[in-house]
Amino acid sequence: MRSPRPSLFVVLGIVAVVAIALVHSAEIRARASDGLGHGMPAREAALARGFVLGEDEGVDVATEEDFRRSGLAHLLAVSGENVTLLALLGSALLGAFGVPLRERLLWLLGLVVVYVPLAGAGPSIQRAAVMGAAGLVATLAGRRTSRLFALILAAVVTLVVEPGIAADVGWQLSFAAVLGILLLASPLRSALAARLGRGGWRRALAEGIAVTVAATLATGPLVAFHFETLSTTTLVANVLALPAVPPAMWLGMVGAAAAQVPGLPLEPLNGLCSLLLAYIAQVAEWCAAPSWAELHVHLGVGGLGGAYVGLGVAMVGAVRFARWHRLAKASRVPLAIREQIDTRRLVLAAIAFFAALAGLALGGASGPTSVLRSELRIEVLDVGQGDAILLQPARAPALLVDGGPPGDSLEAKLTEAGVDRLGAAVITHDESDHAGGVEELFGRLPIARLVYGRLGHASLEAARIAGATPMRVAAGAVIRSGPLRLEVLWPPPELLSQPLAGADPNTQALVLLARWRDFAMLLTADAEAEAVPLDPGPVDVLKVAHHGSEDAGLGALLDRIRPRLAVISVGADNPFGHPTAATLATLSDHGVRTLRTDRDGTVTLEYSGGRVAVNGRQ
Repeated sequence: MRSPRPSLFVVLGIVAVVAIALVHSAEIRARASDGLGHGMPAREAALARGFVLGEDEGVDVATEEDFRRSGLAHLLAVSGENVTLLALLGSALLGAFGVPLRERLLWLLGLVVVYVPLAGAGPSIQRAAVMGAAGLVATLAGRRTSRLFALILAAVVTLVVEPGIAADVGWQLSFAAVLGILLLASPLRSALAARLGRGGWRRALAEGIAVTVAATLATGPLVAFHFETLSTTTLVANVLALPAVPPAMWLGMVGAAAAQVPGLPLEPLNGLCSLLLAYIAQVAEWCAAPSWAELHVHLGVGGLGGAYVGLGVAMVGAVRFARWHRLAKASRVPLAIREQIDTRRLVLAAIAFFAALAGLALGGASGPTSVLRSELRIEVLDVGQGDAILLQPARAPALLVDGGPPGDSLEAKLTEAGVDRLGAAVITHDESDHAGGVEELFGRLPIARLVYGRLGHASLEAARIAGATPMRVAAGAVIRSGPLRLEVLWPPPELLSQPLAGADPNTQALVLLARWRDFAMLLTADAEAEAVPLDPGPVDVLKVAHHGSEDAGLGALLDRIRPRLAVISVGADNPFGHPTAATLATLSDHGVRTLRTDRDGTVTLEYSGGRVAVNGRQ
């Protein structure tokens, strides 16, 4: 018996509820975020917010690093998994209250629509929402939906809304993961079920492992290409975390919903959720601990295409072997052959997908790859009273460290430098003369990663919406682009894990050491040497801290690092008296040649053949 059609009154009621929820989505999100902290330890509360709402800024640096190294970082970014689990939870609850199927599907459609802004409206959740909505609409129409069609529809819709999103790393990874699951999970599940058995928990285990392996295979080359790292423990970590992830998500979602009702006790629900989250965090810590848990690789453009071609060839070989093995044992050869034909079609589709995905990634890679006469070009841009340092390695994505104050035409300066996309933008600390220009780039210039130590929620939200992947770092982290390395020297993780609590944000600004072959440049942001202990060894160039403000520790720092050149990023006729006479005298006393943007304009360093040219001169 078919489910009755919902009445017009019910449809209008659902539309009204969804509209009201969308209007008040900011308040709903705030109450959910607050509710997820009741009755949980701080670490687990931050993880719950990351799992359910995509708010990962509260996760401490050490835990975030564990999740990244173990290959579990995707749990901190809302994606298709969230939409699937939300739909399952909503369907079960509505069914328990006796809501008819078609009305239930309408409620689920509305729930998915509301969840998008609550979860940050990033590219992965947009794609998942369109896919989920397409499936629900097809079911309401009484037609058998195709997951591949839904994915294509999601791609078309997101590209129409934002054509440049195809170059976004998160968008590529999101679609790669789903396509990998659609094309590879079924044969992997069958192979695992043949070994594990098909009943009860064995089937669920086979399904979970198959999905994990399929998504990992499909996204691995892209991760290596864009981030130049690979987690060697990702499969183990995801399989170990698998039993706890869905119930943790469900409990978190129920807790977020219950938080909308004032006075409702959340502690029992959150307490149970925190146990599951603690287990997942422990898995991440175990799998991130070995020194070999993360490999640093430079895949390159050719390597990316080669990786997908190699994966396709390996799949063909595996299927041929499986066919031979099945035929050798099969008692019903015709059926085995028919199954094999289906599998071969699947493999051909998979190869076509990998080729298309490689082409998409290679096309997206063409933007950020710098074509330079030199091996490395560094520009300390003249952005007035602020910092903005552009690093362009040859044949690798450009990196930007800070963006100066808002309203200084940073985008035009980057365009003039030949940059139409950034592999990463670093905000050393959350002050407008460093962060303002970067924030103006959101939605106007593709940025793969937003690297930060401390940053406000609004900025992180804007970055996610623009398609940039937030990456919180502390001392010991490394940001790579080809052979270029930005080593984070300061602050330590334990300092970032504590509240700022009125402390001077300059003292917790990210301090970076840029390394290229035998060349090194120390980027000190606003972290003055008198307050921040630094000893990176000898460097070639020093970017003077805090626009050349007075710094009692500068002399001792110069004795340790012995730079040949110092650059001061400072605005002309600024009201702060920067750079101070004392700072200029200290640099002069140490025999350090000094350039300043207020007088010399943009300072350009070009490294080639072991030599450095400054503003066109050796």
